[in-house]
Amino acid sequence: NVPDAEDWSLGRLLSTAARLIEHDWNAWLATHDLTHAGLLALHALEGGPLTQRKLAAASRVEEQTMSKVVARLERAGYVSRERDPSDRRRLVIARTTHGSQVFAEVQAEGVSDQLVERWIDDPDTFRAELVRLVASKRADTEGDQA
Repeated sequence: NVPDAEDWSLGRLLSTAARLIEHDWNAWLATHDLTHAGLLALHALEGGPLTQRKLAAASRVEEQTMSKVVARLERAGYVSRERDPSDRRRLVIARTTHGSQVFAEVQAEGVSDQLVERWIDDPDTFRAELVRLVASKRADTEGDQA
């Protein structure tokens, strides 16, 4: 017996909605040999190569997680991984031409938006509230770390 969602807290509703959409999003990304973390990494590499540590930070994942993500992206031919000539201990990750093409295709499809928009009445207002929520939470979190 599933409790009525009308009685759920806002946090529970947001978390559940995110997981449901994420499930569909991950299934679609898998058709492009990508994961959500892999897509975030390709996006972070849009400005050029990054060390694995900086890529993990930009993608908001742990370095150990990014190591696995990069390995998968490299196997798919979406990134290259080379030693930093100035510090051989560091790896520098770069998007390949193929990785840039796949990233552009995924962005152009707009599937991530479609997966949400089909279920809500006012996507623009919903987007604006989510942007405000994320920006406020980030500012609060970054203020706590200062």
